[in-house]
Amino acid sequence: MAMMTGLSFILLIFFVVICIGLIVLQVFLSKIENKWAGLILPFSSFGISLLLFFGIIMFTTATMTETLFVNGELIERTTAQIIPTTTIVGTAVFLFIIFNIPTAIYLAIYAICRDKHSKRRNLEKMRIQDLE
Repeated sequence: MAMMTGLSFILLIFFVVICIGLIVLQVFLSKIENKWAGLILPFSSFGISLLLFFGIIMFTTATMTETLFVNGELIERTTAQIIPTTTIVGTAVFLFIIFNIPTAIYLAIYAICRDKHSKRRNLEKMRIQDLE
């Protein structure tokens, strides 16, 4: 088992702090009265995963260049797309699912916080009705 270097440890701590900060931010945004504020992070996360998905689909190519000398003349032949399309699409779908894990977590936090918020609001309405 290899020891973790100092830089790796610092990066790990930085990553954990960023993740915790985003979760705290999502909880805060979900508890705000405006229901759309809590959807900022899930929509952003989903948008990033869509960009990644379409970026992989559109820009993943593999080229092979052959250099030949025929009768003392340099000839280069380039063959594009030697990676099968199914491999590219499969990789893109896999990464799309992986990159949407934060989206699912943000939506779960949003649903839990909004449910508590609506229960609290309904309870306040009932109290007001009881006072009348």
